[in-house]
Amino acid sequence: MGESGQDTVNWIKVKLREIWEHPRIQKIFRDSSWLFSSNMVTMVLGIVQSSLSARLLGVYNFGLLGVITNFASTINNLFSFRMSEVVVKYLGSFIEEEAADKAGALIKAAALIEAAFATLAFGFLCLVAPLGARLLAKDASFAGLFIFYGAIILANMFYETSFGVIQVLGLFKGQAIINSIQSAVTALVIVVAFILKGNLETIVLAYFLGKLILGISPAILASRGLTKELGRAWWKAPLREMPEWREMLHFGVGSNLSATVNMIVRDSELLWISYFLSPAEAGFYKVAVAINRYILLPINPFIQTTYPEIAKYIKNNMWKPLRTFLRKITAISGLWTLACAIGLVLFGKLAIRVYAGDEFLPAYPAMLILLIGYGLANIFFWNRSLLLSFGDSLYAFVAMLVAGLVKIFGGFLLVPQNGYLAEAALFSLFFVLSVSLNLIRGFLRLRKAEKEHPEAEQIEGEMV
Repeated sequence: MGESGQDTVNWIKVKLREIWEHPRIQKIFRDSSWLFSSNMVTMVLGIVQSSLSARLLGVYNFGLLGVITNFASTINNLFSFRMSEVVVKYLGSFIEEEAADKAGALIKAAALIEAAFATLAFGFLCLVAPLGARLLAKDASFAGLFIFYGAIILANMFYETSFGVIQVLGLFKGQAIINSIQSAVTALVIVVAFILKGNLETIVLAYFLGKLILGISPAILASRGLTKELGRAWWKAPLREMPEWREMLHFGVGSNLSATVNMIVRDSELLWISYFLSPAEAGFYKVAVAINRYILLPINPFIQTTYPEIAKYIKNNMWKPLRTFLRKITAISGLWTLACAIGLVLFGKLAIRVYAGDEFLPAYPAMLILLIGYGLANIFFWNRSLLLSFGDSLYAFVAMLVAGLVKIFGGFLLVPQNGYLAEAALFSLFFVLSVSLNLIRGFLRLRKAEKEHPEAEQIEGEMV
């Protein structure tokens, strides 16, 4: 190695050491370690689940499985108020202020709102299931299966509120254990179904059981955490103890609108493809999406653990440390994403063969196209968290709406004639537009905050 090459290596080593020695980065890694470990377990078990399901069901029924599960999650998101984001934004401040009544009132209000809308969501699902089965599954007889799986909405009626509490209280170990258990249960049922040559209904049951565990267990974990933090009487706090309810309502509505648009343009991809094309094309697309998500999975815990940290920086007017923090977490996510991208280009077809079999090889081009959008979103995974920490949930909605309208219009125009590859291209375009708009807005807000509020004279290690 020449002198210049050695200098480059030394420079990289110095930069990596600087990133690792950053106190908030170390905290993020500590908080993320349990989630990361569980995600690795979930990834392995998820590959087992999907691989066996794909081989057992074939392209058409595997796509139909995605349509059934996606239908329920889409309707759930339609009625969701993203209470986890509201809880993360306000609960930490109430705890720091030792305002137990405010904290208890916040959780009660969030839980009641979430439960009410979950009930409405399930009722709506039951109403539209026959139409969904006819348009998406191309067979109205599947309506009962749509409704059966849709019952997970009721099981998950406190999930968002609970997960917000878990984030604020740092109960990531417990959440990691829950994630691993639900993945193990789902995988076990699917393995049995594969051995016994089960059918679509059996696989749907497997995913239902996993979602049931994932919905109920976090509520128990969060309740125990709140009892330890606020005392046994936290749930008795009167709702009138929330003086910021107007601000919270505004924030929650903005988050809900974002979630609704997100549902239409991002979380319902399989529904769009099945509507425009067929469940078979949805099966190819499901494999392409799954492989992208699995290899990019290690970044997901950062999303959950960095949001509270970004909120703390902004609360304490620590602008330079915030910029440094964002640069370092971007470097981490960028290096991982680059490695994954190279791996997919070189070994993507092999990954599809191992994952689902030769029957699904047509998914390869879609997988590479999706990598563009997923990669960008992965590198700048904190783009929305920055806006939410500034209380700018409405702009996040506008950015998603603009990008979503482009995607939906393009879908009607291009997908029926050009197939699921066009949908993959539009999906990547959606990521590029929405992430870019959020980043521009976020840095403008940061620059404005730096001018309006002086930099806090607080050292990193003392930040609450």
